[in-house]
Amino acid sequence: MSALRSTRSEILGAATAGLVVVFFCFILLWHDPLVFWNDDYELSILPVFADMARSWSEGHWPILSPYSWVCGNLAGEFQYGTFSLFVNAAVIFIWKFPLTFPQQATALSIMHLFVLAMGAFLLARDRQLSIPLSIFVALVASLNGWIICWGATDWFGALGAFTWLPWAWWGAGRALDPRRTKWRFLWPAPFVYLLVTGGFPYTVLMLLLLIGLLFIKSLVQTRSIFSISPMLFGIALGFGLSAPAWLAVLDLVQGSARELQPPSAHWQWLVPPAALPGLILPSWTVNWTDFSSKSVPHTATELACGLVAPGALVAGLVWRVRMLITRLKWEFVLLLIVLLLCMIPTAGLFRWSFRWLPFFHLVLAICAAEVLEQRPGSPIPATAALALTALTALAMLVLHTAGSYALPLTWLLLGLAAIWLLSELLLRDSEFQKCVPVVIAFLALLATYLCIPTNCDVPRYNFSQELLKPEPLDPERLYLSIYPWAELTYCIANKPQPVGQVLRPGSTSMWAGLHFINGYSPIRAAGMARKFATTIHGEINPDVGSYLLSQQAGKDGELALLGVDGIVVARELDLTPQPGSGWEMVVSTDEGRVFHRHGTPFARVRSVTSIDSRPNEQFASATISKITDSRNSVEVDVDVPSGDRPALLTFSRPYFRGYEARVGDQKLVLTSYRGLFPILEVPPGAHGRLRLTYRPYWLVWGGAVAVICALVVVLSFLAAVNRRT
Repeated sequence: MSALRSTRSEILGAATAGLVVVFFCFILLWHDPLVFWNDDYELSILPVFADMARSWSEGHWPILSPYSWVCGNLAGEFQYGTFSLFVNAAVIFIWKFPLTFPQQATALSIMHLFVLAMGAFLLARDRQLSIPLSIFVALVASLNGWIICWGATDWFGALGAFTWLPWAWWGAGRALDPRRTKWRFLWPAPFVYLLVTGGFPYTVLMLLLLIGLLFIKSLVQTRSIFSISPMLFGIALGFGLSAPAWLAVLDLVQGSARELQPPSAHWQWLVPPAALPGLILPSWTVNWTDFSSKSVPHTATELACGLVAPGALVAGLVWRVRMLITRLKWEFVLLLIVLLLCMIPTAGLFRWSFRWLPFFHLVLAICAAEVLEQRPGSPIPATAALALTALTALAMLVLHTAGSYALPLTWLLLGLAAIWLLSELLLRDSEFQKCVPVVIAFLALLATYLCIPTNCDVPRYNFSQELLKPEPLDPERLYLSIYPWAELTYCIANKPQPVGQVLRPGSTSMWAGLHFINGYSPIRAAGMARKFATTIHGEINPDVGSYLLSQQAGKDGELALLGVDGIVVARELDLTPQPGSGWEMVVSTDEGRVFHRHGTPFARVRSVTSIDSRPNEQFASATISKITDSRNSVEVDVDVPSGDRPALLTFSRPYFRGYEARVGDQKLVLTSYRGLFPILEVPPGAHGRLRLTYRPYWLVWGGAVAVICALVVVLSFLAAVNRRT
């Protein structure tokens, strides 16, 4: 019974920590109703999640999307959490309600912040920290500057994955505990699975670093490899459960534009050493290297951690350094490694090292809580916080690093540090004294976000609910949209009026179920993205767009082969598809012009008698009927005349490795037109129902591995429950 009561109290405490975070978010919403509605959330995340909800309502797993060629492989893009049961369940649930776009984004972020806070609380409790200090760890982990300014308001994939890092750490710690049963390897498995499928490669690196540290720590302490085998087995099960997710991204990234990113990208968004005083005063402003590789003044909001953590850590290092090094040497090593990784260039497919910051904040909060736990009620941490705040404020004046937001934030944080010190002196031996660091951290973070904008100067667009409607475009046509750089042209600062109804920038075509070549894709898989030189945000290279419209828009051009029968041109560009006799302008607005190819929309499957990629061959004309074009497959009745010539079918959908085709039981050899779309040679006399299905190796083998691991987890769990009973 005592164990049951303890479990209930832990659950109640974790829920309380989560509710405190939710309350904090509601205050931010009161201050700015659009706080969670920025940049990538608008261009990418929310439109894709709307399409995922549509896919589930149609009875399909959202592996592919028919509404974007550049962003057509949702599973391979990784950031959308296609294989995460939690992300999919959250999307299905939220999309059941008639919410506006900003409200949907808010619900998604707050739901994950709530779970993140619960995990951080449980992690802290397993380290024998008090309930107030565990809530403090939860606050810093879920409300630090990087999570609020980037993860929860822009890069949702980062939040979706990091939500589960404290849980995975908690589970790994339990798997290492020899006092638990032999089934303890089950603890980390589900959380590792949720972390990996959450959709952020950086968090997977964080997990691997954490596993490495726990491995070495346990090996040094026990000098037995068997002591860490439960943790390693549980983590292996988690990676097995998530196998389709990481195999998909490894497959899609081969030959992608992401592999060819310029070396300068590895030097962008490093945390400069000169910015570290921002841990005390987030208004501290020095030069950072931004997305354009320019060194520009930047406010260190990403370093905001609520004043208490750095003050407590510095106090501990000065006050009881030997004891802390003995007790926290492994955590200090991890803290220093992560801080170093924040400040050095990346390598390979990774970029923007400041993405390590949420892990840094989590480890910092744990170290600070351990310091406060050693001498509860001591005024030394508060004194250190007040001194550090005052010295940092003085340095801002001397070094001219105050930036635009120093006031009133500096006075507010000085006042909170002074209140903390007075509280420690006046409330000795009081129960409320234990909660003072939590309150100070809460108010310091709140003051930071009320005084400094949380969107870190990323663009915001005025996308209205009208984007749910396809008008004035035709859902039966495939469009190519040509528009200038969206971040500069269509942000609210330059276009305060509603935008996107004609152009559908990024992946916004998915809201209304419109078929577009364009799409938001950080990976930009080989094929369409590289052929059209698209940027991450979905823009077609202007020179490529001009060439396509002037040279390849005719009835025998490349656009016709793709199945493009609609062109959208932004008002800022003076382009018209040629020859003009083949197109008619059907819409002209202040935003852009829409052209439709004469005649009815192209069929999704067509039989061609010749193709320029095989110039010396002629093909028979097959009869095509009863086309069923779904997300992950195409079915069509085909009838090829007898003779010595096969038929050649083209499919108007982006090509990805993994398609297979069959007529009845006969498997056919599928190729592609220059990596752009599938083409299929059907032998003479073939007749019957042809089925083109997307079955890549990573889905087949990754799915098999996931099923096997799931069976191991379920059977082990049942055995553990039976043994306990």
